[in-house]
Amino acid sequence: MRLTFASYNIHKAVGLDRRRDPDRILAVLREIDADVVALQEADRRFGERASVLPRAAIDEHTPYRPVPLAMHRSSLGWHGNVLLVRRGIEILDAAPVPLPMLEPRGAIRADLAVGGVRLRVVGMHLDLSGIRRRHQIETILKHVADCDHECPAVAMGDFNEWSRTGGSLRAFTDGWQVLAPGRSFPSRRPVAQLDRIAASREWTVEHTGVHHSALASRASDHLPVIARLTLPNF
Repeated sequence: MRLTFASYNIHKAVGLDRRRDPDRILAVLREIDADVVALQEADRRFGERASVLPRAAIDEHTPYRPVPLAMHRSSLGWHGNVLLVRRGIEILDAAPVPLPMLEPRGAIRADLAVGGVRLRVVGMHLDLSGIRRRHQIETILKHVADCDHECPAVAMGDFNEWSRTGGSLRAFTDGWQVLAPGRSFPSRRPVAQLDRIAASREWTVEHTGVHHSALASRASDHLPVIARLTLPNF
């Protein structure tokens, strides 16, 4: 089994030109063409937390459907976190992951079925505080491990971690592969690897990278990161 995962902080669809342009974000998603995508900052912060990506536009212009986890009727996700899965991938279960937090951030989890194999995927947007980030990662790993069967897992999102290998990343145990696809922030001239993908030990990593197209470089202040993974023993 081979799947492509992607994480993308879409900055509420506001690009470097300060225009909110959902169609531009949808076009970048089509460029990425991943199987599972974790979005951050996909909902507005105030009021009904309305999604910046219209559900009808996602249905019409992308191969994805959102994992149902909306906090409000007009939103798509939980504290701006959204998981998109390619149509044909079965969504078995989904839930928010309660995190210790001071800021309006969070994490969401979905259990998916692909070719008869159950997978667990987490999308996250972690805190600016290093200590808080570490506690959040520890909470997410406990949540992922609470599975009553063998369950390959992928956790991805905006980690807000400036350290390349240390800091809150040390919270990942030996059973996890913390990938560094490359510099993704800021999008015009990226210097930091804030956006990460982590995979459990069952996965083999085939490829990682940053999607740095002309469109992606101006659609948000972050660039999307991707990882192509395989499950050789499933």
